[in-house]
Amino acid sequence: MKGVRKADLPTKTCPVCERPFTWRKKWERVWDEVKYCSDRCRGEARGRGERPKDATPRS
Repeated sequence: MKGVRKADLPTKTCPVCERPFTWRKKWERVWDEVKYCSDRCRGEARGRGERPKDATPRS
């Protein structure tokens, strides 16, 4: 069996909930851009005024 053990995957800390989260296959190409652990945390960050860098203001 080839692959990487879960313990060896890279991790980051979510700035909203302060919990660590682990690399996911769907984030393979954008891991450097991933900031939040979930849609919920991303939504809460928007509510607090923290916008993702690539977010455009909505009218």
